[in-house]
Amino acid sequence: MRQNEQTPAFVEHDMDLRDFDIPRYLAVLPLFSDMRPPELERLAGGCSLRRLGKGEHVFRVGDPCDEFHVTVVGQIRLYAVSPAGQEKVIQLVGPGNSFAEAVMFTGHPYLVAAQALTDALVLTVRKEAVLGEIDRDPRFALRMLAGLSRRLHGLVNDVQSYALQNGVQRVIGYLLHEQSMQGGAGAETVTVSLPVSKATIASRLSLTPEYFSRVLHEIEAAGLIEIDNRHIRILDVQQLSDWPVG
Repeated sequence: MRQNEQTPAFVEHDMDLRDFDIPRYLAVLPLFSDMRPPELERLAGGCSLRRLGKGEHVFRVGDPCDEFHVTVVGQIRLYAVSPAGQEKVIQLVGPGNSFAEAVMFTGHPYLVAAQALTDALVLTVRKEAVLGEIDRDPRFALRMLAGLSRRLHGLVNDVQSYALQNGVQRVIGYLLHEQSMQGGAGAETVTVSLPVSKATIASRLSLTPEYFSRVLHEIEAAGLIEIDNRHIRILDVQQLSDWPVG
């Protein structure tokens, strides 16, 4: 399991959910970090925790959406299915990250499905609790808008990447992004642990699994990485960033 700086150390996957301190957890999330203890207690009253096994769904397409969710432990994938039955991963949501806020405000049902890729713990925040805090303090709405704007910016970057970058550039970009997210920023050599299967990552990058694996082995043959199952050691971050341009 990966933890980022937004995931507090007190979260344990095998813990009794009755011992989970929801207000304390909310306080370390950027969306709620400015809230005072009484506000966090009120918001926690509109939250629930759900333990999911690998493969279980948080929600499916068409389910009513009157809440949003935060991944506490594990990895959640948001995905769509084409009329031909082909699945496309829209987003991978790791610990400390939220999803479905925008749909919650529209009043429409879910347009994509959310499924646990690993055993997971998900915090659900009901719409009524969010609207109550917005009524009490409009600044809470501004923080939610900021979060939604960051999400939109990320989606725009994805579209640009798919349109303007070839497959090799997308794979390198993904590895460098994971390197920075996993605490390797500034290091010359770092090991990146893929949080989910290579097939899932390939779908996220709009690549076939075969092409994704082939690109990884091409980069390995160039002496820039070493592959050990899901662990990829980047031997020279700068050279990888420049390749194949440099």
